[in-house]
Amino acid sequence: MNKIIYVDNAATTAILPEVFEAMKSCLENNFGNASSIYSIGRFAKQELEKSRKIIANCINAEPDEIFFTSCGTESDNWALKSSVKFSGNEHIITSQIEHHAILNSARFLENHGVEVVYLKPDKFGMILPETLESALQDNTKLVSIMFANNEIGTIQPIKELASICKKKNIKFHTDAVQAVGHIKIDVKDLGIDMLSASAHKFNGPKGIGFLYVKKGTSLPAFVHGGAQEKNKRGGTENIASIVGMAKALEINTNNLESNQAKLKNLQKKLIDNILLIEETILTGHPNLRTPGSASFCFKGIEGESILLNLDALGICASSGSACTSGSLDPSHVLLSIGLSHEVAHGSLRIALGANNTMEDVDYIISVLPPIVKKLRAMSPIWNK
Repeated sequence: MNKIIYVDNAATTAILPEVFEAMKSCLENNFGNASSIYSIGRFAKQELEKSRKIIANCINAEPDEIFFTSCGTESDNWALKSSVKFSGNEHIITSQIEHHAILNSARFLENHGVEVVYLKPDKFGMILPETLESALQDNTKLVSIMFANNEIGTIQPIKELASICKKKNIKFHTDAVQAVGHIKIDVKDLGIDMLSASAHKFNGPKGIGFLYVKKGTSLPAFVHGGAQEKNKRGGTENIASIVGMAKALEINTNNLESNQAKLKNLQKKLIDNILLIEETILTGHPNLRTPGSASFCFKGIEGESILLNLDALGICASSGSACTSGSLDPSHVLLSIGLSHEVAHGSLRIALGANNTMEDVDYIISVLPPIVKKLRAMSPIWNK
């Protein structure tokens, strides 16, 4: 098969043609510095604020609640590190299954005297409301729970979690990098105080993201420099990438229902057929998962071996988070939901996107069983 089948859309997505054209036009015709007062600068400023408004509309926010960043990781760092004053006796709550942008930011805070509690999920990767409620303290400054998990796809009960925090007057942040552009998000209805997003997860360019901050939420400056982003994040704005991000989010938001219907159809066929392979586990919630996501563990074999065999047949998948692809350790997410080290090592993540077809799924489910059978025949730990 000559065609390359890309099914690692949780790692990154292909840029849409309309996004490329919007960015190209901006780079060619609108290169001005948005802080300049002459006409070319004013045109750039207009594009900047137009994009801010588009993004705000997509999540039912106000334009002045959107702050542009370089990526989801920066947004996560900003949200967590702005929540404390490093004055002692401060407490934040997150979960064991967060992206490393959250986990490593939380460890940074711990090293600077902040107490951090890492909530354990249930076997489906869900953070239950009662688990959060029992962990709250009088000095809790922030709760940060991801909207949808990047490895197993589980969607969290964000509205319920945020509501618990609101009753206690505690700020609630969500890393929504895997959700924005794929799931309907209404920040006002959900009661979210802060939300992180990254353009390359919804068919936009890499190197650009945003942080939603509810009006009235304290937000100290994160990058000190010029007066950009209300004096909160200095640095000349990347107008072309911001325009591309807005265009990508607008397109995905406008096509949300049709994209979801297509992906759920492909997802169901993929999951149903792969689970026919003996000793195979579907990880994550069976129903409350991001459209197109499917995560499995195959007992008796290594996930990396599966990936190499799939790659030889033109299929690009992953064994978990792309940010930890160089690590030999099993996924912290899979260990947190109760899987053993041995089983967690046999993980495969398939994340379908809008460009995937039923033919792609048919090809995957035709070649994967023979790969698993071959690898198990070579495995010293497979006893069947």
